[in-house]
Amino acid sequence: MQRKESTGISRRNFFEAAAGLIAGTASASAQNAGSAATLDRLLRSQSDANRRILLQGGIVLSLDPKVGDFEKADVLIEGKRIAAVGPNLAASARSALVVNATDRIVMPGFIDTHHHQYETLLRSILADGLLGFAPGDGAKTYVSVIQGIFTPVYLPDDAYISELVASLNQVSAGVTTTVDTSQVSLSPAHTDACIAGLKESGRRAVFAYSAGVGPASQFPQDLTRLRKQYFSSDDQLLTLALHTGLNADHWRLARSAGAPIVSHYISGGLEPVAGMVGPDNEFIHCTQIKEAAWKTIADAGAKVSIAPAIEMQMRHGMPPFQAALNHGIRPSLSVDVECNMTADMFSIMRATYTLQRALVNDRAIAGEKDLPHLLTARDTIELATIEGARSAHLESKAGTLTPGKEADIIMLATDRINVFPMNNVPGTVVTLMDTSNVDAVFIAGKVMKWQGRLVNVDLERLRRLIDKARDGVLTRAKYPRNLFDTCCAPA
Repeated sequence: MQRKESTGISRRNFFEAAAGLIAGTASASAQNAGSAATLDRLLRSQSDANRRILLQGGIVLSLDPKVGDFEKADVLIEGKRIAAVGPNLAASARSALVVNATDRIVMPGFIDTHHHQYETLLRSILADGLLGFAPGDGAKTYVSVIQGIFTPVYLPDDAYISELVASLNQVSAGVTTTVDTSQVSLSPAHTDACIAGLKESGRRAVFAYSAGVGPASQFPQDLTRLRKQYFSSDDQLLTLALHTGLNADHWRLARSAGAPIVSHYISGGLEPVAGMVGPDNEFIHCTQIKEAAWKTIADAGAKVSIAPAIEMQMRHGMPPFQAALNHGIRPSLSVDVECNMTADMFSIMRATYTLQRALVNDRAIAGEKDLPHLLTARDTIELATIEGARSAHLESKAGTLTPGKEADIIMLATDRINVFPMNNVPGTVVTLMDTSNVDAVFIAGKVMKWQGRLVNVDLERLRRLIDKARDGVLTRAKYPRNLFDTCCAPA
């Protein structure tokens, strides 16, 4: 009689495996307890301007060629600034609170250079909608619905909770800085509510004061009040810009207030502001613009922000990565509007990386020679960090792990099943990771996220508030909620 091969495990092996599982569980519990104690010490030290934190033993992607990158190294934070980056810093940081960064990529936080944060309560409500500038864009478009129907009925509280949720969501996703272009300044109270939401979140942001519809709007002259009331110092997490079009008078006002200028720019030339473009300008989209405009932007040292996912989805035109690169401009990246698309930078980096390479690869397949450089994963990360800092005029504070800069740092987990075994750092970040890998976030040295959870944030309260605000906007706009069908069926 032939003996059947056993497919089970022996009694002895079973108990050995069970013992290993129990030991592993006990080890994980001990690690969790230790991590909770570390978080408690981090929080108790927040008010100490001289606190020292050592992120120890991580995979350090500094993005600063003078500092270098390290397979295993430490980052020392003193107060709100980075004090040192390199291997074996423990001896010089004896009094520091030690954070174990094993199996973590330690790198600068991502920077989003264009985000209409006030629209967060309208998430995905126009997922299939187009921009609305062309005759074939349909009846329900971004211009007709978001700006024409919803925005006019916003209350200040709606703006506040949208700003707060948008900011905390991006902190959770590792985006430590944004340029907020919220076009909801229907009144000074709406503007103040936006600033209150940004401030409460604790993240770094450029508040690009924007226009609002209706007779109570004080745009653009209220910029002067905002500078005095909220932005008298540039040494703070919130800084000021003016978000406006190609308007020479508005640009002069911004410069008189010492505020950078942020402008949406789709098609045409720069004739309305001829001779006025400078390094304090950030131009968003830059789709379908004239060759002369590209040259002007490049020659002036102005900045460009590209929102690839939205531009492809909403018919702005092909994201102009190659045009920018051909003119020596390294664009920053942005998410644009959450009524249509996610606000996480992993999605935006992948859209950037795959689109630029797809277009160049297509030219190669067609037999073209002397092709442009293919974006690498590292190039893409630099657009989401270094170039973001430049576009936001924050390169002295953020964008790289450089001693002297403020400690806007994220720790990305490499011990998760979606990325192990980890073989290449930039490739892992751009081609494999998502928001679930964001394990810890520090902004100006303060811990904002720990072990995958936002710190001291009541998510249930936030949800109640934003659900209530959403319901109020829909009711006042007399706009029915649609859970299953497309928002924008073809006519």
